[in-house]
Amino acid sequence: MAEPNKDTARLEKLLATFQGEKSELIPILQQVQQEFGYLSDDAMRRISHFLKAPEGVVYGVATFYAQFKFIPVGKKVIRVCRGTACYIKGSPRILDEMEKRLGIKAGETTKDMEYTLETVACIGACALAPTMTIDGETHGKMTTKKVAEVLGDSRKAG
Repeated sequence: MAEPNKDTARLEKLLATFQGEKSELIPILQQVQQEFGYLSDDAMRRISHFLKAPEGVVYGVATFYAQFKFIPVGKKVIRVCRGTACYIKGSPRILDEMEKRLGIKAGETTKDMEYTLETVACIGACALAPTMTIDGETHGKMTTKKVAEVLGDSRKAG
């Protein structure tokens, strides 16, 4: 989170749209992550206090679901499919090329906070294998050359 006072005010405004019932935990976590990009320790403590629930319960729920992130993610999230069809058709090469061009490994974010690179079990576009998404937009029939195209000229292979 950028500026503590400004972020605290944003978080309080967001929480004010809820009743403070424990059943609202997942929707609150989703809204906080949507607003800030991840769930900070401060946000988790504030959610715990707001719901009058132990921090362990709040963390337990948040860590159970893969959708929740505890570190900031880049402006653009790239997901490379590792499903069977994509794997057979070359997704390991696509992932390697992404890692080279971005200078990070899967699960990491570039220092400039521009890109986060992830892998997923299946995107659900097997006919377009190998596939990847950037911010939810699917790119199919990927090749190492197409990696350069989808990233643009700003990311050269190292």
